[in-house]
Amino acid sequence: MHTSGLVCALGASYEEFTLNAQFAVEEGELACIIGPSGCGKSTTLQLITGLLPLKEGSITLFGNDLTSVPVHHRQIAMVFQEYALFPHMSVAENIAYPLKLRHIKKSQRTRRVDELLSLVSLEGYEKRKSDELSGGEKQRVALARALASDPQLLLLDEPLSALDAKLRKHLREEIRRIHDETGITTLYVTHDQEEALSIADRIIVMHEGTVMQSGKAEEVYHAPNSLFVATFIGEGNTLPAHLLHQDDEARGGVIFFRPEQVTVHATTPGEYLPHLAFSDATVESCEFQGGRYRLHTRWQGHPIVCYCDRRPRTTSINFSVRKQDILLFEGTNSKNLPR
Repeated sequence: MHTSGLVCALGASYEEFTLNAQFAVEEGELACIIGPSGCGKSTTLQLITGLLPLKEGSITLFGNDLTSVPVHHRQIAMVFQEYALFPHMSVAENIAYPLKLRHIKKSQRTRRVDELLSLVSLEGYEKRKSDELSGGEKQRVALARALASDPQLLLLDEPLSALDAKLRKHLREEIRRIHDETGITTLYVTHDQEEALSIADRIIVMHEGTVMQSGKAEEVYHAPNSLFVATFIGEGNTLPAHLLHQDDEARGGVIFFRPEQVTVHATTPGEYLPHLAFSDATVESCEFQGGRYRLHTRWQGHPIVCYCDRRPRTTSINFSVRKQDILLFEGTNSKNLPR
């Protein structure tokens, strides 16, 4: 049974924004913090490490209150976007540096460096200098160095954002593999929604210094608790609820559904109860994405994105969405659209 590894109640005021965030990460989880620029993601990591002072709230790691504990005693390691490797040191010396600070014997340091090089798939790179490495290799060395001190918590601050898309995808898979092999509780900040959904056990969505929702990736994607979370995580369509659901409850509300929840029909869909039908939508663009087509359509003046197995033969199409897949948002609350 999992127990809470990290429990945060963070309060801090800055010129740009006020941070008031509460969340927990279970032992052994890889959790991603995601949100728009300036929402407080990196500030949250710096408060947890102690690089910024926490004036209100608390930080607890495996039952120990870290709020007043000095940075170097928190048993937390952090990997930055900029790698921060020592250019005059070899790969092995960079990784061994935290071990040397702890006065670990040289033979033990060498053995641990070899283990970590194997873990990050850099065997044979011991003697190379950092300026001889690619961006991806530098990030692997930075990760190995962070793990060298056997931290209780690993923090990653947008570690892949400086890399190209193909390398990012490969390295995020490597980070997930390394996490699974080490079992270390990890908090990962990213602006990339696909990255977060693909590797995270838990997603923490932040907005304007506040945690909007925290939960399993599937839960946050399929059951967002607010329109902000729904539209920020993944792609979705929004329509005024009164267009499709005529009652007082829907007035002022918004309905939301994902592109993959839309079924495109060759003929006009029947008026059967479990679905909402959209007739005579205009196809404005069609993008081939390999296994499917992504359609940008317009229905009664409203843009709707959907997917289709085949390229439409005409610019006018019909589609439907199951009512159970549609969310109705009233203010900050959400619910399934009544059947």
